Amino acid sequence: MQTKFRLLLPLVGILLMTVSCRQQRDIAYVNDAARDSAMAIEGEFSKGIQANDILYIYVESQTSQATVPFNQETNKVAVHNGTVMNPGSGAVSGYLVNQDGDITFPVLGKIRVLGLTHSELARTIEQRLKEEGHVLDPVVTVKLMNFRVCVLGDVARPGQLIVQGERLTIFEALSMVGDLQISGQRENVTVIREENGRRIIGTINLASKEVFSSPYYYLHQNDVVYVEPNMRKKRNADRDPMIMTYISAGLSVVSTLSSMYYYYILSKYYNNR
Repeated sequence: MQTKFRLLLPLVGILLMTVSCRQQRDIAYVNDAARDSAMAIEGEFSKGIQANDILYIYVESQTSQATVPFNQETNKVAVHNGTVMNPGSGAVSGYLVNQDGDITFPVLGKIRVLGLTHSELARTIEQRLKEEGHVLDPVVTVKLMNFRVCVLGDVARPGQLIVQGERLTIFEALSMVGDLQISGQRENVTVIREENGRRIIGTINLASKEVFSSPYYYLHQNDVVYVEPNMRKKRNADRDPMIMTYISAGLSVVSTLSSMYYYYILSKYYNNR
């Protein structure tokens, strides 16, 4: 019997090591990529301007006076129909892209911006300012003011992220919410995206190097990221949250009764001697 037990010990040890290694792999990111390796950068971090984007647009020129009507910081005239600003206050609130994909820009009027990159819109405005004789040497800057992403599920601090700029990777977003919990599934993270009038539901595997070529590696405006908990956490959620308290109390009662019975038997033994 002892010989069989000694033979079983190495098998138990190997089994425990295998389970431990698997658990470590399950919580590691990009665990199949060789370290000190390099790969080409793929994917696009922006799909262009979308409805409900709020754009910051600034026009510069050697002749600063010529740019006054086109900049919210200096333009004292209220511009309606899609331009969000507080006239005369110097505050910059940006230009709201309406549901048709247009903005209303001072003097130039309605401009179609849907699907354009920021640099393409900047070039469009520069060209019109020159062609229509408003500014001879315009330099236009376009930025996104309301890039936001929601991260939900099994992360440390779920919530909405408001990001400066327009480039955000899935790893950057997760770091901003305190990373995944140990129980979060890294192989099956859901990304919900609205694009060209469609709602797309995709998945991304954070444990594989394929994450870098995924269309969801770069998050887009208004993306929703959902981290699903593993099966153990789901099973625990179905249980009574007080079950451990009940078990602890029951064990305490059993322990007390066992002690009382033991002392009873012990005292009876000595009394009969």
